[in-house]
Amino acid sequence: MNQLKFISEENLKTHILSTINHYGDRLQSFDLKKFNKNIVDPIKMIFDRSIYGYSWEEMITSEIFRQRDKANNNSIGYFHQKIFQYIDGCTVPSNGWDVIFHREDGIEITPNFQVRNIYVEMKNKHNTMNSSAAERTYQKMQNQISMDKDSACFLVEVIAKKSQNDPWKISIDGNSQENHRIRRVSIDKFYQIATGEEDAFHQLCEILPTAIEEVLKSNGENMKSIDTVIPELKNLANSKDQSMLLALYSLAFDSYLGF
Repeated sequence: MNQLKFISEENLKTHILSTINHYGDRLQSFDLKKFNKNIVDPIKMIFDRSIYGYSWEEMITSEIFRQRDKANNNSIGYFHQKIFQYIDGCTVPSNGWDVIFHREDGIEITPNFQVRNIYVEMKNKHNTMNSSAAERTYQKMQNQISMDKDSACFLVEVIAKKSQNDPWKISIDGNSQENHRIRRVSIDKFYQIATGEEDAFHQLCEILPTAIEEVLKSNGENMKSIDTVIPELKNLANSKDQSMLLALYSLAFDSYLGF
């Protein structure tokens, strides 16, 4: 694996393993009981299968992925935030801010403008905050820069609309707000500022697939799930002389009239 300058190979692999472990019970194998814990909707599955031309096996695999994926954004948020604990000058507090970046000799935010501290609120995607949450976050940042005159606050977005490092423009109670020390920053620009390398985030993205595979291989079979939903459904269908569809019906509608 190629070496990144801003994080050691050991620390990167440690963080990848922590992120995988953060998936928790979503790493567990799916059996039929777990698959139907919240009662799968077979009517939706019929429409989706017919419209998209999937097989029942593909539909069930897709549903398992959907169930696992519902909470996975939290784990990816964990990856994006906690990696900064390994980057010089950055700390990841247990509460308050997602990341705080300090450099005693100054951090260049824009040409000819420096601060010693950057307080970061991090979001996975640009559209995850409603207007009330955005207002609260902006006011939190206003309070911070008023207390710390040598600081800036960043709303860092992993999936931003574009690469950017711009003042965050927002309307609060109908009044337009803008301050050059409160900024909306894409993750690539924040990596550039924090590491001093223009393409640091790109470097990480390039090396990440290989690094994840190496971590998975070195940690053995316990990282892999073996799902048994499809064979269990087939067994259920055969034992009752049913099709896969009727087996799915029996999971959701077993106590309904006619089923």
